[in-house]
Amino acid sequence: MAPQQQWSRSGRLAFIAAGIVASITLAPSPGYAVAAGAVRATDPPAPTPASATTPQAQTPVAPAPAVQPAPAVQPAPAVQPVPPVPSTGPADPAKPTAPTASVTPTVPPPAPVKPPKPVTSPKPTTPVVPRPAFGAYLDYGPMGVARIAQLSQWLGGAELRVGHTYLPGDRWSNIEGPPGFLDVWADWRRARADRMLVLNVPMMERNEENVSDPEVRALLRQGADGAFDQHFRALAQRLVRLRVPDTVIVLGWEMNGITYTHRCGPDPETWKKYWNRIVTVMRSVPGQRFRFDFTPSRGLDAVPWTQCYPGDDTVDIIGMDSYDQPRGLSFEDEVKEPYGLQAHVDFAKAHGKPISYPEWGLFRNGDNAAYMKSMLAWMDGHRPLYNTLTDYCPHGVWQCTDNPKASEVYREVLSGHLGATPEPKPTQTPTPEPKPTPVPSVPKPVPTPVPTPVRPPGCSPVDLGDWAEYWLGGKLCLRFDWWSRNR
Repeated sequence: MAPQQQWSRSGRLAFIAAGIVASITLAPSPGYAVAAGAVRATDPPAPTPASATTPQAQTPVAPAPAVQPAPAVQPAPAVQPVPPVPSTGPADPAKPTAPTASVTPTVPPPAPVKPPKPVTSPKPTTPVVPRPAFGAYLDYGPMGVARIAQLSQWLGGAELRVGHTYLPGDRWSNIEGPPGFLDVWADWRRARADRMLVLNVPMMERNEENVSDPEVRALLRQGADGAFDQHFRALAQRLVRLRVPDTVIVLGWEMNGITYTHRCGPDPETWKKYWNRIVTVMRSVPGQRFRFDFTPSRGLDAVPWTQCYPGDDTVDIIGMDSYDQPRGLSFEDEVKEPYGLQAHVDFAKAHGKPISYPEWGLFRNGDNAAYMKSMLAWMDGHRPLYNTLTDYCPHGVWQCTDNPKASEVYREVLSGHLGATPEPKPTQTPTPEPKPTPVPSVPKPVPTPVPTPVRPPGCSPVDLGDWAEYWLGGKLCLRFDWWSRNR
């Protein structure tokens, strides 16, 4: 019995050791060694769900080899108090428990991988198209610059992006740009990148002295041969030095009429050659980016303006000066007449050029609110590169108190326009506020009075400084009657 008892004690120890080994082998906690082929919580799941319940998957939990001699021996009662091995291993090494699903739950299923959200392109937005630039001719000198801000205020803060002035046409030295004359305009232009300086440039001196047709014809031939090149080169160089090389040059405006010495009628072919020569000379100056605006007056006038067109190579913009005249002509007639508004738009489209309206306003038909409304709607529909209202009597609506009805239309339509609107233009819903307060007459600009002359003075400006001009009430000029016009 002693050897049997001795063996039984050894067997009991073996049973205990086997249980401990089995428990360690099946332990799922991190940090323990795992037998070959065992499942770990960090391993990927088995290829099929059935492998978790088959005996082959549980081979690593079989009893250790040292337990094999004990299958026929029943454990002594003294062994029973040993705590049972947890459910992760067999309770009796002689009777291995069938594999159960209690082992596999220790391997949590991998969290499902959510597919990345598809990247969606932003919804297309309506392109924002800048509103056509507009402004007004308010005075040819420094006073004109000062009044831009005052007119903007009168229009409820509307942004006037165009400054428009004229070079005197009395003598060549002024056509070159008098010293100090253009400086204030250049300063205004450079203050904001989206502003535009429009400069009317005469093609001849003595431009409003009623020069005869034979003399005009002779002057045009001299110009076409290069006799006046130096004057236009000097002007181009001055504009570049003032850092306004992108100035819009309205060269030889209203050439189809009879008012100016730079008219086309006496010799259209020579006139076109002369225009081309001026443009070539000014474009030859380093640093320039000028745009040249071919601007006849609306209608037939003395000659059809199409006969004066110098060609696409030297024209960047096709403009039109369009006043409310002659007496009794409706706006519809102004559109449909030969060489009228529609012909202008069609001609520019055929030549691939933008349009402009450097001069427009009231004239022969008085305080014509219908014309004002129709002209604003026309420009809104045809989107010129720019337009500038001529704002003095009888044409204007701010500095001229003779046109209160047209003034109210202009103010209501343009008040608050600040630069850009979406295209296509949304439908405007009328709202009760803020509606401009009706006024019986247009107030004079503050603090400057309405200019005495109905047109810019026929004189050459003399720069006396801001202090002297303040006390004189304006700029002192030497008259040369260069501004007179026959209308």
